[in-house]
Amino acid sequence: MSGFLAVSKRELKGYFATPVAYVFLVIFLFFAGYLPFRDGFFEIRQADLRLFFSGLPLLFVFMVPSAAMRLWAEERKSGSIELLLTLPITVSQAVLGKFFAAWSFLGIALLLTFPLPAVVVYLGDPDMGQIITGYIGAFLMAGGFLAIGMFFSALTKNQVISFTLSVVACAVLVFAGNPTTLDYLSATLPLPMVAVAENLSFQTHFESIMRGVVEFKDIAYFVILIAAWTYACTLILEERKAN
Repeated sequence: MSGFLAVSKRELKGYFATPVAYVFLVIFLFFAGYLPFRDGFFEIRQADLRLFFSGLPLLFVFMVPSAAMRLWAEERKSGSIELLLTLPITVSQAVLGKFFAAWSFLGIALLLTFPLPAVVVYLGDPDMGQIITGYIGAFLMAGGFLAIGMFFSALTKNQVISFTLSVVACAVLVFAGNPTTLDYLSATLPLPMVAVAENLSFQTHFESIMRGVVEFKDIAYFVILIAAWTYACTLILEERKAN
């Protein structure tokens, strides 16, 4: 546990030790605020954050991999990974420490969007339960994107390659649940395979939580996704350590 906490604290401090974290936060908050207003936040005359939450999957496709690409790629490029893996901590502790530090950073980014719910509360009488579940779903979805990004960061020492592969993988898992994609798949694949593609999509499960319906299958989807990709990352690093 001490090893996990040490890595987590080191990684979280590392984010704010450089201007990168602040640039990320500024860009994220700009687009998080811009997208709802671009889509007619005031015009729909509804006191909710539906437009904000519906834009998050696409925003996360690009923003979360940019936060994840440095996690292991930078360590490999600088050679500091060799030192990290020789410390008296397990590989799984190092992986989980880095993951939870980056997830906490993304959680901070989400918390900084508080002016949006504040505006909604000021303008009307929103369903606060739906807003809270929306943020829970967004946090879980960010963790899923992050686990994928961390896996590809461990796969290569080139941050650009890590970012590109992560964006592609995340985009596939988002757009698999898009109605246009499902219509196309329905015309070419059997219905059971189309249902599988839909159930594998981030968007399908996030939209369910976003509507205020918190079901076990949706929570389990994100938990399993995070566990699977972090475990795959651990296996890659275990193999590197053995060699």
